[in-house]
Amino acid sequence: MKLPHRPTRLAGLLAAGVALSIVGGAQFARAEVAPLDLVAPVTDYKIYVSAATKKLVTDTKAFTDAVKAGDLKKAQALFGPTRMHYEQIEPIAELFDDLDKAIDSRADDHDKKEADEGFTGFHRLEYGLFEKKSTDGLSPIADKLQTDVDELAKRIKDLTFPPEKVVGGAAALMEEVAKTKISGEEDRYSHTDLYDFQANFDGSKKIFDLFKPLIEKSDKTFVKKVDGNFTTVAKTLGKYKTANGYESYEKLTEADRKVLAASVNTLAEDLSTLRGKLGLN
Repeated sequence: MKLPHRPTRLAGLLAAGVALSIVGGAQFARAEVAPLDLVAPVTDYKIYVSAATKKLVTDTKAFTDAVKAGDLKKAQALFGPTRMHYEQIEPIAELFDDLDKAIDSRADDHDKKEADEGFTGFHRLEYGLFEKKSTDGLSPIADKLQTDVDELAKRIKDLTFPPEKVVGGAAALMEEVAKTKISGEEDRYSHTDLYDFQANFDGSKKIFDLFKPLIEKSDKTFVKKVDGNFTTVAKTLGKYKTANGYESYEKLTEADRKVLAASVNTLAEDLSTLRGKLGLN
């Protein structure tokens, strides 16, 4: 098929982060959809990630300032809401392994657990604020977190977004909730897990909504089913929303967690087929 104005189209694809292959001198996107069709959703997703990253930088500053000021109550209140911005964009943040480990690793990722010097970031501060109930000695960790978040924002700004990573992120976000977060291990000291769940849900739905028009062309039944699954999860999470955020995860019974896990698993399974439907496997 002839592609008119090839230089303009190619520049647009690269700017949006559409990965191209070269075979026999021909340039094409690795997708069953037309290459140009991927430009708008990938570009819009980058705008979404940029906005969330900007908010992450701003809110992390307020959070770390509270930690350094010794304001335990304020720092505790800001922890869950601040992390939401990171959880929304986790598929992209994880492209930078060094920063992801520094910002979001858990004690289990380190040999000496909570006592390990390499244990930094949000969860190290969470441990001090909620388990130790103190801000003592946390200022250097707070400063490092801010530096790492600032660096993440800088790298994301210059990043070319791979379409397969973007599309795959919709399932990855929900799979993480289903496989590891339902147990409560993520925010084990603060029990602010529901903030993370909502952020993962929001990030996943954003990706699906952006690519939905491309999938609807060939599979409207699938789109309707996934929309329904998103609605089910949203209603389930909505039950635990409060005037100031979300209930402590400790308040959910085992039955509550099973219901949540079931709806999240169903959604994750459907979303795992998105890349294949768009020819991005």
